[in-house]
Amino acid sequence: MRKHSNGVWRARAAGVVTALATAATMASVAPVQAQSTAQLSAWVSDGWGGGTITSRPAGINCHQSAWDPYASNEPQPYPTGACTATFEVGTTVTFTATPDSGSYVNDGPTPHSMTIRTGYNATWVMFCPSGGLCSAG
Repeated sequence: MRKHSNGVWRARAAGVVTALATAATMASVAPVQAQSTAQLSAWVSDGWGGGTITSRPAGINCHQSAWDPYASNEPQPYPTGACTATFEVGTTVTFTATPDSGSYVNDGPTPHSMTIRTGYNATWVMFCPSGGLCSAG
């Protein structure tokens, strides 16, 4: 090792520069950790009819019971079953909406497909009563 004119050892300075350059290179080529799974939610709108939305591949199996707002002071029941699931990013999920007897699908997947992306993913369906008033649509 030789001492540089400013008093710094040349070999030490070269080693520090090499270490910094190596660290910068490693940081720039290190793969970024990608999100491998994402959440998917199925929403059943309050059309007052009943039915089930399912997914293929399996994961979503969400049922909404029919509800008559004029027959009771009770609020509409929450959907039951698996209304949220986790899927691999890039997976194509196909939804099917099946109305209960006395209801029909007013709008939504019949069937409908989507590719799961990072972040928030959602689908929805509205079931309405066959012989009655639908809340929207």
